[in-house]
Amino acid sequence: MTFPLSGDTALGLSVVFGLAFGWLLQRGKVTDYNVIVNQFRMTDFTVIKVMMTAIIVGGLGVLFLVDQGLAKYHIKDANMLGVIIGSAIFGIGMVLYGYCPGTALAAIGTGSIHALVGSIGMLIGGIAYALTFEGFKDGLLKVWALGKVRLPDITGIADPVWFGGLAVLALILFVMIERHESRSAA
Repeated sequence: MTFPLSGDTALGLSVVFGLAFGWLLQRGKVTDYNVIVNQFRMTDFTVIKVMMTAIIVGGLGVLFLVDQGLAKYHIKDANMLGVIIGSAIFGIGMVLYGYCPGTALAAIGTGSIHALVGSIGMLIGGIAYALTFEGFKDGLLKVWALGKVRLPDITGIADPVWFGGLAVLALILFVMIERHESRSAA
């Protein structure tokens, strides 16, 4: 998706929104290593509730901006094998590290030394991938490559309908989590 801003205005807004995002992550308690690890232990559902809220709010923003012509989608190739392998590596790293890239940077902002050390590992991994990308591009990323597609393109179901279904699923999951937590607390 591209937005019709550039230069100093875009840079200034990115800093403001980045700071706001980090502040919200901190307020949502997802910069705490234990909160993230306990999500994987299925004992603390703060992370999933914060993520569902962010997805719904962000989705509404994207739908509005695209609808108003203020932004347009920038579709990346759907290289499904690469997505599966990358998400597995990401998930394993998140379980071992206790942070995702966003929460790690926000945790660094709170003074977390282990988040800082782990972020160096993320940088090394990113550099290693960049240096080996040509090999991946011509091999692994061509396997199960669907091209520049989106679910609305494949199914013929409009964006707002997909988003509405996602919002309903998120709401159902949110209610189920809240009920589970209230029963567990009792």
